[in-house]
Amino acid sequence: MKFKILSASLLAGALSLGTANATEFMSIGTGGPTGVYFQVGNAVCQMVHRNAGEGRKDGRQHGYRCSAPSTAGSIYNIKNIESGELQFGVAQSDWQYHATNGTSKFEGAQVPDLRSVFSVHPEPFQILVGGNTGIKTWEDLEGKTVNIGNPGSGQRGTFEVLLDANGVGTDYFGSATELTSSEQSSALCNGDIDAYGYTVGVPNAGVSQAADGCGATIISLNNDAVAGLVNDNPFYAFATIPTGTYSTIESNVTTFGVKASFVTSAKVDADMVYEVVRAVFENFDAFKSLHPAFANLSPLQMMSEGNSAPLHEGAIKYYKEKGWM
Repeated sequence: MKFKILSASLLAGALSLGTANATEFMSIGTGGPTGVYFQVGNAVCQMVHRNAGEGRKDGRQHGYRCSAPSTAGSIYNIKNIESGELQFGVAQSDWQYHATNGTSKFEGAQVPDLRSVFSVHPEPFQILVGGNTGIKTWEDLEGKTVNIGNPGSGQRGTFEVLLDANGVGTDYFGSATELTSSEQSSALCNGDIDAYGYTVGVPNAGVSQAADGCGATIISLNNDAVAGLVNDNPFYAFATIPTGTYSTIESNVTTFGVKASFVTSAKVDADMVYEVVRAVFENFDAFKSLHPAFANLSPLQMMSEGNSAPLHEGAIKYYKEKGWM
């Protein structure tokens, strides 16, 4: 099995293995390069490569090599896993749920082969507003220029759900832009937009850029519409962004959110999935050290929370070996 997005450095490394087992490549769909999804995918790849033993006296000798390119995000990743363009992907737990059940954007386009591997960090939905905009509540966004995210991203999907819950469309705003996650903080600080929505783990480099660079802050989302979303959907929960998380957060921010989840397809080989899961959990302290959003992860939570698609058989094999199932 070969993936279609492969860096030259990885290819060169694979060709230099010489005596190693036949090499198989996997690709992991992530998100924007400043987001935590990109960090998740590349952290997994680091663990896969760390765990490999080719060219050394010990190690798994599993022969797998990995790349985690930047992509459009959750919905894109799920659809490209389904088509076989990606072997794995990071996706919001709500879009995993909708794909599995054929609801929301996946109505009439159910992905029955989608499989969970593990969940990762919590992801509160955050609306950042410019420091000089005077925006303090959801109602203050009316008539403003707001970035709702690029098509195919989880943040775009969640923003549309939030708009619907509040009984409005994008015409509620003066203008709705479709910038990617890597573009929106600069646009906010340049005054091109007044606010943007972002589903992302905390802390996040892009959010820090906006907070430190132009005094951007995060507004609370705790109106009746949000309470209804949390009460009616098992994949949403209220979330708190604590005081001091960013330089402009002077009191706790209440919002709602999902979990990041790591998914694959039932069509992906069980040995490949097993080695990915094993690599992460056999090097768990190293994995957690790669981003602050991973600091409080625990194996049992990652195995049991935020996984609305069935677990892949390769993941189940490892969890049973560890006595966790």
